[in-house]
Parts: sequence; structure tokens; C-alpha cells
Amino acid sequence: MANWEGVNEFVAVGHHQSFTVAAKKLNTSVAQVSRKVAALEERLAVKLLNRTTRKVSLTEAGQLYFQRCKHLVEGLELAELSVTQMQSSPKGMVKITAPVAYGESHVAPILNEFLEHYPQVDLDLNLTNQTLDLIESGVDIAVRLGRLQDSSLIAKRLSSRQIHVCASPAYLARYGEPHTLSELVNHSCLVGSLDHWRFVEGTRERAIKVSGRVRCNSGFALRSAAKRGLGLIQLPDYYVKQDLESGQLVEVLTDYRVDREGIWALYPHNRNLSPKVRLVIDFLAERLAQREPFSE
Repeated sequence: MANWEGVNEFVAVGHHQSFTVAAKKLNTSVAQVSRKVAALEERLAVKLLNRTTRKVSLTEAGQLYFQRCKHLVEGLELAELSVTQMQSSPKGMVKITAPVAYGESHVAPILNEFLEHYPQVDLDLNLTNQTLDLIESGVDIAVRLGRLQDSSLIAKRLSSRQIHVCASPAYLARYGEPHTLSELVNHSCLVGSLDHWRFVEGTRERAIKVSGRVRCNSGFALRSAAKRGLGLIQLPDYYVKQDLESGQLVEVLTDYRVDREGIWALYPHNRNLSPKVRLVIDFLAERLAQREPFSE
């Protein structure tokens, strides 16, 4: 009878070329993975991995064993997934990361509603503006805004956003409304983490360097400054929607507004995506579609 002891651990290490990442994926300790792999090598009487302080690689025998075993492990995962999908209620932990402001205002409330519907699902939500490595950090889903960088991750569109340039009526009454991009140099622009604003002029996109009295990495703080008449802001609609509707802020430079951008759920390329993760993604997409930001 075949012995599976250590095979899962070896395949995970061989796939990620790292004991640390393999341990995170298997939700166990590095020491436990190392012991399991060492015991497997002893049982087979062959060295499967070359280990250094900086790198892990497969030996010739390890490469052969890995190619045979990975299909067996994938088959076992698929069999377990088929049984899991028969359950009426999903179970277990889902790890999600999202940007801070959007996560607080949009993602977290929807996930809280999801947890009410599915009481056997647990949530680990990490709100950060850093771009986490999903494999390295063991994250199931990353919510990302705007343009996506090329990667091996799978992306599902959840919603969209519109970027607006706006100011308070008091600011515009005092300093005038800009009608062309060249006029921005004459205005106080409230700057976020980037000192370039994006526009579309004709058929091409332009990045315009801006400056002003305030620089802050919080969109809410910049919105507050703009409402007090301290300058122009460029922010997504989920920051300024209510203020534009109420008239506390007025949009300018609408002829140069960039096209709507996607809001995405990213997850690792895995044909055996677990039912609970797929359910969370579908739930986010449905709820965010219901509150799709307004556009003119």
C-alpha cells in the first residue's frame, strides 16, 4: 500500500521552492514540513531536495518524484473538493486583503453581511494599501482598484470607479474654474500619495504634475481640505459622490476625465478554487454591482 506520509509537504516545497511558503500554504510550521520531507527522504533512501540557507531546489530524483506526485496530490484535492461542494453550507477560514479606505467603506460591510448568511465561515480581513504577495502571505482574495499589473493571478471584475477633479464652490468663486489642463499650474492642487494626476486629452492619456498647500495619503483628509476651500482634489467617486450630489463639491475638467476603471477580486491561479472562496467573490460582485458608483 502506498504511503502518503510527507508527500503533500514535499510537493508543496517543490512547487514553491520554499519551506516557509509551503508551511503557510499547508497551515503548519516550517519545522513540521522539514521533518515530514526528511522522513520521506529517509524512507525512500534518496535525496529529493538540495537545501541551502537561501535556496531550495529539486535534485534529479526529486524532479522525477515531484512530477509524478503533483498529479496525485491534485487528484486528491479535486476529490476532496467534490465532496466539499456537496455540503449545503461552506466552512472554514477565508483570508482577504483590500485597500484601507475602500475596504472600510465598501468591502467590510459586505463581508459582515456575508458572515451573517454563512455562520460557519471565518474571516481574516487585512486592510492595507501595500500590494501583498497572495502566495507568500497565504491570502485567498485581494481586492484591487484601477489598472492591474501583469501577473499570474486571476481577476474577476467586481465593480468600477470614476475619478473626478473637484473643488468647493467657495474655492472656485475665489480662484476661478480651470477649463484646460495647462491652467492647473495656477491652482492649489491637494496632493495624495502620487504627485501626478491622470487625464485624457483627445485620444491619449496624460499625467500632469501638480502641487499645492496640502499633501496627505488619506483621501478623506484631502476631501475635507477641499470642502474647506483649500484647493482642487482628484479622487475616486466613492470619496466624493455624496458631496458632488449635495453641491458641497463641484466637478471641473470633465472633458479630460479618464474612463471608468475596474475594481477587481484577484486570486491565485488554481482550477480547484474552494467553494467558500468562490462564494465570497460572487457575493462581493453581486453586492458591489448593486451600489455601482454613479456616472454622468
